[in-house]
Amino acid sequence: MITRTLTRRAALATAAVTSALVLAACGGNSDDNGDGGTGHTGHTGHGASAGSATPSAPAGAHNAQDVAFAQGMIPHHQQALEMAELAADRASSTRVKDLAARIEKAQGPEIRTLTGWLKTWGEQAPMAGMDHSGHTGMSGMMSDADMATLKKATGRDFDNRFLSLMVEHHQGAVEMATTEKRKGRSSDAKAMADAIITAQDAEIKEMKRLLGAK
Repeated sequence: MITRTLTRRAALATAAVTSALVLAACGGNSDDNGDGGTGHTGHTGHGASAGSATPSAPAGAHNAQDVAFAQGMIPHHQQALEMAELAADRASSTRVKDLAARIEKAQGPEIRTLTGWLKTWGEQAPMAGMDHSGHTGMSGMMSDADMATLKKATGRDFDNRFLSLMVEHHQGAVEMATTEKRKGRSSDAKAMADAIITAQDAEIKEMKRLLGAK
């Protein structure tokens, strides 16, 4: 009797241990599935995070051409503003004065935008009011002698000189913008380049008509 009782207790104990192990295993599997689900989600999340961290065309992506475009267009625009500011008290034609005012209104904000891009990209922006003698080789830039002559001109002489020089200046800007559209990477810079081409091509036609009317 004692032997049967001990045997039965041993069997019950073994069954209890086995049940506990099974339950533990099930619980472990449940936890693993939970962790696995979390782990799976985590891997998916990690993959998604990695994908979002390194997209194929990240915002603000740019190349050396974008930097060159911004660094070149800033002094180019600054010289155009210097020329346009002279028209207020030197031009005789109201149409020339109106054109000069539109140039100031358009190119001033573009300078600020270009400067902001360069700062964002960690690049040096040209200083405002800088001497443009170092940029005279840039397409469309006026020489110091051209600018000095324009400053001395008044009336119809100023109108003719201003229009002739600004046509050349705009053509240079269009050339620079065309290069940016072809070789640049920044979508924002290329969009500005496209806007410059559209606006300044129209102004070139307008200035040529004004020159023909004189």
